[in-house]
Amino acid sequence: MTGYRIPQKLSDFQRRMYVHLIEWKRSHVTSEPGMYRGYLNDTFLPDSYAGKLPHLYEPVRQMFMDHQKQFPFKTHKFADHMASSQVACANLFLPIMANPEMAPALLASVKPDLASIATDELDHGFRVEFWDEDLQGSPGQTGMLGDHNKTAGTDADFAIAFRNHDGQLCLWLIEHKLTEASFTACGGANSKGRRSGHYVCDSTVEVLENPNLCYYHGKCKYNYWPITLANVSTFPRDNLLSHAACPFKGGMNQLWRNTILALAIENASDGPYTKFEKVYFSVCYHPGNGALNATMAAFQSLLGDKYRFTSFTSESLIAAARQSSNPEIRKWAEWYGALYLFE
Repeated sequence: MTGYRIPQKLSDFQRRMYVHLIEWKRSHVTSEPGMYRGYLNDTFLPDSYAGKLPHLYEPVRQMFMDHQKQFPFKTHKFADHMASSQVACANLFLPIMANPEMAPALLASVKPDLASIATDELDHGFRVEFWDEDLQGSPGQTGMLGDHNKTAGTDADFAIAFRNHDGQLCLWLIEHKLTEASFTACGGANSKGRRSGHYVCDSTVEVLENPNLCYYHGKCKYNYWPITLANVSTFPRDNLLSHAACPFKGGMNQLWRNTILALAIENASDGPYTKFEKVYFSVCYHPGNGALNATMAAFQSLLGDKYRFTSFTSESLIAAARQSSNPEIRKWAEWYGALYLFE
């Protein structure tokens, strides 16, 4: 579009969001473009703002930094992009978690079984970039899925510890999407290492009979298939077999991995996470991002336990926040709406 230095290959929603975010940046931060791959790009912040995160809600900016020091996680490579999903996730959930007494009323609008925040768990009830790391454990641990290392591994963008209406301690894993047009596909299916062995992606029957035919199981020794096959109520065999090729080869792979992470934590027999009696997984997405709907619907149809996976829009939480009696919550909701909801 004229006047905006943005990528050419964008969906209508992505283009609209990028232009909106650029205008917000010009009004509230700077009109200077950033650089990407040697070219000026208006959706990036300039180097003078690198790491300062001016698009992170100011009242929770220090909260974000303090949390990162206590529970180290990587700031995303593209955090200085105005459409950073990591920053948008923090902008949505940290202001809520900063008010744990008010949080249940807001979160229950999308998670009705949430009665109170378990502020005695995690970091006052939350974690950013959560995985099942034992903070008292040894270096080099790979987690219950066996897939964590310095460069990769399954995690949730945000995690919330809560107690339900029966007093049970629960954990809620959340994947947040802003402008992304898809979920992460299976890296093993396209791995160069896959070429050196007999691995199968095009036959669900064969993989179910012999999980070693999956590169992630046979070569990488990840625990994806053992957890899946041990939880037949969540992943009924007939539902899996309704897909001729592995259903987790494409975008459902990310949803699958987060769901089995939830199952692994809920079924843990030892370690620091056995305290959680129920563990759930949800996707939170922008209401205008319809590109994700087909994948989420397909994944939901695959599940036997439908409650294991849910989805909701960021707008749902903001609508609840606008009804809050807390003026600071309402102020944040207006700020968020102006930044992300085209208001």
